[in-house]
Amino acid sequence: MKLRCKLLPAGLLLGCLTPMLAAAQTADSGDTAWLMTSTALVLFMTLPGLALFYGGLVRTKNVLSVLMQCFAICCAITLLWYVIGYSLSFGPTAGGGVVGDLSRALLAGVTVDSVSGTIPESVFVMFQLTFAIITPALVIGGFAERMRFSAMLIFSLLWALVVYFPVAHWVWASEGWLFAQGFRDFAGGAVVHVNAGVAAVVAALVLGRRKGFPEEAMPPHNLTMTVAGASMLWVGWFGFNGGSAVAANGSAGMAILVTHISAAAGSLAWMSMEWIRFGKPSVLGIVTGMVAGLGTITPASGFVGPTGALFIGLIAGVVCFFATQFMKRKLKIDDSLDVFPVHGVGGFMGLLLTAVFSVYAGGVGLPEGQTLGGQFVVQLTGALATVAWCAVATFVLLKLTGVVTKLRAETDDERQGLDLTQHDERGYNL
Repeated sequence: MKLRCKLLPAGLLLGCLTPMLAAAQTADSGDTAWLMTSTALVLFMTLPGLALFYGGLVRTKNVLSVLMQCFAICCAITLLWYVIGYSLSFGPTAGGGVVGDLSRALLAGVTVDSVSGTIPESVFVMFQLTFAIITPALVIGGFAERMRFSAMLIFSLLWALVVYFPVAHWVWASEGWLFAQGFRDFAGGAVVHVNAGVAAVVAALVLGRRKGFPEEAMPPHNLTMTVAGASMLWVGWFGFNGGSAVAANGSAGMAILVTHISAAAGSLAWMSMEWIRFGKPSVLGIVTGMVAGLGTITPASGFVGPTGALFIGLIAGVVCFFATQFMKRKLKIDDSLDVFPVHGVGGFMGLLLTAVFSVYAGGVGLPEGQTLGGQFVVQLTGALATVAWCAVATFVLLKLTGVVTKLRAETDDERQGLDLTQHDERGYNL
């Protein structure tokens, strides 16, 4: 069967986004080695990166619950991906470019010899799995410290089925309806960050605020842990964005470069805003700015140059800082770990800035024959469609989960802490 791939204007391989078996093709050892490395880096972002980042941000009595949730999601999504997730995301479309069919269920056809582009299909399967793992893990930040573990598991699995897999098909499968329109999301601005941010804020609204919020101070219990996790996220993001080139080439190299520049710019921009407004820069601020810079550059990382990355990072640090302040102080929405203002706002903004800064740099730019305005409309359409689908589906899935099991921990259990009440353990001796 013919392998369908997407070529950039300069002829660089963006990657085979609907892997099909092609016996005549052979894997390239350099591309394979890079994708295997990138796969490890992206998994490293969740375990232990995100787990430590989130674990340090919650209160002492809930740190184990967050670590447990990240670990359990990794295990559960892995099996779901094997059974049906890969097929729904990257199998031939079931119709209308909305979701894949079941022809690749149980990884049918994935063998030692099957090749996707210039890499073994098994490597492509595993690389994409790491994205499917980190996205629902990011959502944890919206309901941290108050959702029951059983409800979290049920909701996360349903959410992956109904939200993540279809949106991944829209954007990254060659038959996906957004892909067909020329929508550009190099490494997951819509699929990962907008999805996670919108789901997190919907979950925060459905579950309600933590007991005591906003009157009671709820500072992070261990910022050392948070900074360690943030540092792992920064390093892992090179695989996240650079690996999305699906080859060891100039596109991957440029993606890594612009990723790093945007992260640094976002960090300093957020730190500066905090310094100006509150009189002192904080370590929490600089690492949160880093995440904002990384999330915002993600969709654009394969399409912009260093100068575009600098502006994207600076914009991300400033806009996401004020979005976080607005959410917490004005709206008083208890998105516990600021998933929506950082990932949701950053990812949405990054999708639009992809059009704005898609100037030719290293052979990458706007699609042939496309104008900046035309590409902006395509980007806006895809971003809004993702927001709408994710918001409605997340709300419905939370309500359905609530029918099966109670969503929120009892008031006394929440005050005592989820570590003890959900897992009968303590992360620290008190």
